[in-house]
Amino acid sequence: MEEKRKSTIIAIANQKGGCGKTTSAINLSASIAEKGNRVLLIDLDPQAHATIGLGIESHSLEKSMYDVLINSSVGFKEVIIKTPFPNLDIAPSNLTLSGAEIELVSIIGRENLLKDNLSNSLLGQYRYILIDCPPSLSLLTVNALTSADYVLIPVQTHYFPLEGMKQLLNTIKIVRERLNHRLEILGIVPTLFDKRTNISKEVLQGIREYFKDKVFNTVINMNVKLVESSSAGRPINVYDSKSIGARDYNNLCEEILNVI
Repeated sequence: MEEKRKSTIIAIANQKGGCGKTTSAINLSASIAEKGNRVLLIDLDPQAHATIGLGIESHSLEKSMYDVLINSSVGFKEVIIKTPFPNLDIAPSNLTLSGAEIELVSIIGRENLLKDNLSNSLLGQYRYILIDCPPSLSLLTVNALTSADYVLIPVQTHYFPLEGMKQLLNTIKIVRERLNHRLEILGIVPTLFDKRTNISKEVLQGIREYFKDKVFNTVINMNVKLVESSSAGRPINVYDSKSIGARDYNNLCEEILNVI
């Protein structure tokens, strides 16, 4: 019988860039941590925006997620950095991770590398582990989905790429069937919502009509403070706790914690 898992792992994925994926990874992690839960954010995106968004200079890292995946002698303990924010740690990334795609192809069991490293070292140390996936359906994303209990999908309300969503959902289905039977879709988060525009309202309506109860009630509104907080290297609940962005991610956090 499989040992009871002590950590809940959430992959945040969408192969389309600019959908608020990393913003959601940072601010949801910080909101969950603010409620007294130990949280690890794994930056699995070579662009390293989650790393940078928490105030860490990615180019100066001695070791990163690249080493965890490629170098068998390096584990999470050598890579994890404590952030200045209570209960929140990060396993950072940098551009070297972009080379992992090519190197992973020749490794046996390449889809399970992240899962194996998590199983051996981290499960139980953190109540929640969130994974910021790259904006592609790559081996890195497959590794995240193979490791996760849930996948959270941010979808921008400026444009509803249904064909791209079908591709992502098909990838999730394949991973569930072949690699990770416990993987579930946690939900879809409408992001970058601008209530002033008809297109945002129309796209939001289309998302709700198509995906129905898979869509969270919380909508992440367009908010300049979210952009400012990322540039400042601080999550929105620290940068401006009274902003619309902080309210939205706190609401999303509460909604998620009520269902998992």
